[in-house]
Amino acid sequence: MAQNVMVCMDDDLSMRLHEVCDEIGLPISTAFLIFAKRVARDRKIPFELSAEPDPLYSESNMAHLRRGIAQLNAGRGVQHDLIEVADSE
Repeated sequence: MAQNVMVCMDDDLSMRLHEVCDEIGLPISTAFLIFAKRVARDRKIPFELSAEPDPLYSESNMAHLRRGIAQLNAGRGVQHDLIEVADSE
């Protein structure tokens, strides 16, 4: 016996999902069915989920920014004009 499942999402997400599925030629219900079958078969979400922090705030990047600030504070910064590049079109 088939069972209906309702998924709530905001309008923007729904629109983007429709666009992708339309481009592929895949009904959204089929996309969700594929997802459900993979979860049931593999007993896991078929992609990595993470709450990793923004790489901008990684320790290595923060150290790089601190070194740059120290160089500027020590007067070792180089001032130059902004160079604008025209579009290649």
